[in-house]
Amino acid sequence: MRTTESLSELRTIRASMQGILGLIPTMGALHAGHLSLVRRACSECRHVGASIFVNPTQFSKGEDFGKYPRAVQKDLELLESLGVDVVYIPAADSMYPPGYQTWIDVEALSTPLEGKFRPGHFRGVATVVAKLLNSFTPDKAYFGQKDAQQAAVLKRMVRDLNFPVDIIICPTVREPDGLAMSSRNVYLNPAERQAATVLYGALSAAKSRYDSGERDADVLRDTMQSVLDAEPMARAQYISAADPETLGELKTINQGVLLSLAVCIGETRLIDNFLI
Repeated sequence: MRTTESLSELRTIRASMQGILGLIPTMGALHAGHLSLVRRACSECRHVGASIFVNPTQFSKGEDFGKYPRAVQKDLELLESLGVDVVYIPAADSMYPPGYQTWIDVEALSTPLEGKFRPGHFRGVATVVAKLLNSFTPDKAYFGQKDAQQAAVLKRMVRDLNFPVDIIICPTVREPDGLAMSSRNVYLNPAERQAATVLYGALSAAKSRYDSGERDADVLRDTMQSVLDAEPMARAQYISAADPETLGELKTINQGVLLSLAVCIGETRLIDNFLI
């Protein structure tokens, strides 16, 4: 496995590769969810690349950029053990040099849900992913379903800007008790970790209502809210039953629904979703 901080070296490595290249963009602090993306890419592509970059432009003011978990050496060992060919670890000043002023804003899809509470977040995500796609020129790029709105934003960006890449969305990987894998889970103390299972419980309760024939989106949102209300540590920021393509809130569900929520457990903000 080769590692580089240099864009020119990355492009030289890329030029030497023949066959399909899969890319997994990450911010490091890898967990089983990231590794499932790597395994999927390794099963489908001749070559696999990854990036490790804690992207400052997707953190809003007051968020956890400074304390976001970083474990580069451990991450590299994990990636090498799975057969990754190249890892790009750019410095912030090479990604955003002095005078940088070009941004990608996927307008309507970036506005609701996460966009309402994290202004500028998806502008940062879309811009850094576009730069990584230009840097690696992969055939496929792999992301997790846990970040459902991110997936919708990136699929739209790729479609609108004619990037020659397939965006592959892989299932959310969960702990045995249902909690979605996240690098931010390390912030939870034992009591908060137990309380955090309420996100999965709320989504599961709403899905059970859906599976029983309920198609009133308000009922599903109320069901999630009721489960969250029973957990004293949980503070919901949003609870959504939205169209999976447009992310607009639904009144009646006809062809599918994205159930999603953002919940603060103590000082830690967690997100999760079910795509039905």
